[in-house]
Amino acid sequence: MTISWIGRTTAMLLVLGAVGLSAPLRAQTPAETPKQPPTLQKVRETGVITLAHRESSIPFSYLDANKRPVGYALDLCLRVVEAMKRDYKMPNLRVEYLAVTPAQRIPSIAEGKADLECGNTTNTAARRKQAAFTITHYFAGGRLLVRSDSGIQRLADMRGKTIVVNAGSTHAAFLDKAQQKGLFAGRIIEAKDADAAFAELEAKRADAYLHDDIVLFALRANSKDPKQWSVVGEFTTVEPLAIMLRLNDPDFKKYVDFVLSRAMIDGDVAVLYRKWFQSPIPPKGVTLAIPVNPLLREQFSFPTDKVGDEVGG
Repeated sequence: MTISWIGRTTAMLLVLGAVGLSAPLRAQTPAETPKQPPTLQKVRETGVITLAHRESSIPFSYLDANKRPVGYALDLCLRVVEAMKRDYKMPNLRVEYLAVTPAQRIPSIAEGKADLECGNTTNTAARRKQAAFTITHYFAGGRLLVRSDSGIQRLADMRGKTIVVNAGSTHAAFLDKAQQKGLFAGRIIEAKDADAAFAELEAKRADAYLHDDIVLFALRANSKDPKQWSVVGEFTTVEPLAIMLRLNDPDFKKYVDFVLSRAMIDGDVAVLYRKWFQSPIPPKGVTLAIPVNPLLREQFSFPTDKVGDEVGG
């Protein structure tokens, strides 16, 4: 529940504790990768910061009509870049972009190819063994995209049918467990990204696509005939989406968390949300018209990097 009467100063003090700016940083498990220099040191020495992005994860991270990376998560990362230019007196800091697939995104960070992964990646316990995560920027849930005339309303209706998921995604892991428990009795195929998965649906090689609901709504809105497609079913998972950065780089994580927390409390992130979720977006000028969900509304008031799979705080 959002407490509207807390003043901005008090709210920021709560945030500082939540993201670890006024308390000892939580220890993180080292990744088995070559040691990387601290990000802030590297960026200062090279004058370059590299942002990993996706090519079809509308509206988080994708290519516009001119093949330029854009999106809600990209804007958040660029907000960090602008703050670094100001706070570290690097007005000429240059941004380079690195396109990644779902399978490439964690290695791109762990191996030092990118400094921030600006997409729609879910913060999970397994992934935190390989990369660190900033505060959550969106809460999504796994649902199904199906043909409107398919008769499919829920996962239980998929018996004997084919479902497509992104390779290496949390949804693929969920389906694997669901099959083992007898909760799903169909065929699973994997695609490299959202566009490839949707192509499987269009070609009728799959009957449903299981993914974050926001991505499914975006695919439907940008399809040739949106009425032909429906997003159905209850949430199979709750997905806290966040920007990834390298493990064992506490100063950089603390700085990024502070910049994003300040932007949330000041209302800047709410402006970005309206831009990407409630206004016409490229490349077709489609409006997704998705209201802020309760979890995200609370996050905007009290930002934190804690997620549901953490035990004991």
